[in-house]
Amino acid sequence: MTFKAWLLASGVGLALVSPSAAQTAQQSETDQQAAAVAELVIYGHADKPTNAAIGFDLTPRETPQSITAITEQQIEDQALSNVSDVLAFATGISAKAVDRGRNTLSARGFEITNFQIDGAPFQTGNIGFDETSTAIYERVEIVRGSTGLLNGAGQPSASVNLIRKHADSVARRGELSLEGGTWNRLAGTLDVSTPLNADGSVRGRVVAQAYRQDAFVALEETQGYVLYGVIDADLGERTRLSVGGAYQKDERSGVLWGQLPYWFSDGSRTNWDRSTTTAARWNQWDTSDQTAFVMLNHEFESGWKLRGDVGYHRQIENSKLIWTYDLPDPVTGQGMSAYPYWYDSRPRQWNAGLMAQGPVNLFGREHELVAGAMYNHLKGGWTNRDPISPVAAVGDFFDWDGSYPEPTWGPRYDLSDQGVTEQYAGYAAARLNLADNLKVILGGRLSYWERNEQVATYTPAAYTIRHDGIFTPYAGAIYDITGNLSAYASYTSIFQPQTARDRNGDYLDPVTGDAYEAGLKADFLDGRLFASLAVFRVEQDNVAEPDPGFLVPGTLDPASRPAKGTVAKGYELEVSGKITPNWDVNLGWTDYSARDAQGADVVAHHPRRMLKLATVYDLHDWVEGLRVGGSLRWESRPPQTAVNPGSGVTERVGQPAYTVVNLMAEYQLNERVSAQVNVNNLFDKTYFNNNAWFAGYVFGEPRNARVTLRYSF
Repeated sequence: MTFKAWLLASGVGLALVSPSAAQTAQQSETDQQAAAVAELVIYGHADKPTNAAIGFDLTPRETPQSITAITEQQIEDQALSNVSDVLAFATGISAKAVDRGRNTLSARGFEITNFQIDGAPFQTGNIGFDETSTAIYERVEIVRGSTGLLNGAGQPSASVNLIRKHADSVARRGELSLEGGTWNRLAGTLDVSTPLNADGSVRGRVVAQAYRQDAFVALEETQGYVLYGVIDADLGERTRLSVGGAYQKDERSGVLWGQLPYWFSDGSRTNWDRSTTTAARWNQWDTSDQTAFVMLNHEFESGWKLRGDVGYHRQIENSKLIWTYDLPDPVTGQGMSAYPYWYDSRPRQWNAGLMAQGPVNLFGREHELVAGAMYNHLKGGWTNRDPISPVAAVGDFFDWDGSYPEPTWGPRYDLSDQGVTEQYAGYAAARLNLADNLKVILGGRLSYWERNEQVATYTPAAYTIRHDGIFTPYAGAIYDITGNLSAYASYTSIFQPQTARDRNGDYLDPVTGDAYEAGLKADFLDGRLFASLAVFRVEQDNVAEPDPGFLVPGTLDPASRPAKGTVAKGYELEVSGKITPNWDVNLGWTDYSARDAQGADVVAHHPRRMLKLATVYDLHDWVEGLRVGGSLRWESRPPQTAVNPGSGVTERVGQPAYTVVNLMAEYQLNERVSAQVNVNNLFDKTYFNNNAWFAGYVFGEPRNARVTLRYSF
C-alpha cells in the first residue's frame, strides 16, 4: 500500500473530535509525527538508537557489537504471535521447542538466559519471556555476545530487549484486529491510545487480546488473554513519567510434555505421524505472567539525561503432566514407561535501576559518559505432588489416545530452587571522541551476587554462595572509514556463578565468558539500508571439572577444579532496511562452531549455520493497496549425537538441513480496513526439534494459514 495508506491504517493523523484550537495544535504535532515516521526504516530500524548494549543511545552502526531489531511492522507482516516466533527469525538466534510448552534459545554456542524489558534486566524462567505475546511490544532488540555490563550474571550468548508499546500519540487512535486460521484459531486484539487531558500531556494506552486454538498435535487445546495498560505523562518539557502493567494468562490442556522417542527398542528409527502425542487427556499446563513498572526520565538543559525505573515480574505455573520414557517395541508397541508429575512454580523478581548519561567536554572535544546502579531480587521455587496410587502401564503405544488414568495425588512438597538470588551493581562507561572518525568506549561493572538456597528434595542442605566485587570490563572502538562505512572491534565479558566446590570446600569462582568481536558496518541509500559483517570468538574460563582423588570436605561429593571451557568462533552477516522505496528486507546469515575443552560440540541440538530472510514489497505502482512478501528460514543439521540402543553405535540424531518458506499478502480495502493472509510452511516440510537431554524430538508445525482483518479508528 502507499505510505499514506499505511499511516492511515496505523491510525497516525486521525483525530476523531471537532478541531478546537488545542486539537488543531495536536493535529499539527501529529502531522509532524507522521512526517517523522515516513523517514523510518520499516524492517531493521537501521537508524533507530538503542541503549540495550552499553547504556548510551546509539544506532547499530555506532555500537561495537552485533544488534538486530525486529520491528512491529515485521511482526505484523509475519503474524508472529509470541516472542519465540520473533526470535526464530532473528539473525544468529536459534529457538528450539523442548516440548509443546517450552523452548531453548541459543546464540553463538551458548543458551540465552538474559532478557531486558525496556532496557531493565530480568531473568527468564522455565516458561520464559519468549512465550509472552507480541501484542504489547513495539519491537524486539537482540544484542549478541557477552552483555555483562548492563545485565550482570548470564551466558555469553545474547540479551533480548523487549520494548513495550507506549502512549506516544497526542491524538486518539486505535486498531482492532480479528484473526482466524488453521486448527480453529480465533483471536482478537484491541490497541487504543488516547490523551487523558486537554493538551495531551497525559496519555493512556490499552492493549487487550484474547485467543483460542487447537493444534496439529492430538488432544492439545489452548486459550488465553493479555491485558496491558500504560500511562505516559509529560510532567514538564523535559520530564516524562511512565506507569504501567501487564497480565497474560495461558491455559493449555492435553499438552505433550517431553518428546517422542527417536528409536524403537531394537535401534530402528521411529516414523511417527506429526499428530502423535504422549499426553494424557487430563494434562494441563497453565501459566500466568504479571508485570508492573514505573519509569521516570528527565533531560537537563546541559544535555544530561537521568532515568530511574522499578519493575516487578511474577509468574505462576501449574502443570499437571505425564512424562513418558524408555523405547517401544517396533512390533508390539510395548516397553514405554510413564510417570505423572504435578508441578507448581511461582518465581517473582524485582528490579530497580538508576542511570545517567550525558556530554562532557575535554581537550577541546565532546565526549559522553554513562553511569548507573541496579538491584535485582529473584525468589524461585518448585513444588510437586507425586502419585500415591500405582502408576498405570502405558501398554501398546501404537494405540495411545490419551486415555491414561489420572493417579491419586499425594501431598505437595518442596522440590527445588527454594531460595533467593540478589544482585546489585554499579557500572560506568565513557564514549571518547578521540578524532572525528574514531570513537572508543571503555567501561566496567562491579557486581555483588548472593544466592541463599533452602532445603528441598533436590537440595539436601541449605547453602549460601556469595561473590563480592566481580569486575566485568567493556572495551570497544568504532572507526569511520568513509561517511557510510565503519570498522569496529570490541571486548565484552559476563559471569555465571556455579555450585561446584573445590577440595577445600569453597565454591568455585564464577564461570566467565569473554567475547571478542570485530567487523564492518555500513549505511547505504541515504541510511535506508544497513549492513554488517561480524567475526567473533567467545572463550569460557573457570568451568568446573573433576579434581581426581579429592572429595568436598565433609561429603562424599567429588571435588572440582576450574578449567578452560567452551570456545565458540564464527561469523555473521546481516542486511536490513529498504532496498528500494517499495522493498523492505531483513536478511541474516550465521556460521559458527562451539566446542568444549575436550573438543566435543556443546548445545549440540542447535544448528551451526542459519539463514533468515523476511521481505515485503509494496505493489502500489501496479495494484493500489497491495503488499506481498514472505519469509524463509534455513538451518543446517545440528551436530547432536546419541548412542543407538540396538547397535550401541553413536549416531547423528539432529534434524537434517531443512528450509521453511512462508508467504503473506495484505490488501488495503479502504483507508481504515485491511485484510492480510499468511501461509506458513508453504511446502509442508516435515521437520523436528531435538532435545538437549536425550534422543527425542518434537515436530515443527505443518502448513497452516491465517487471515487477519484490521480496522483502524
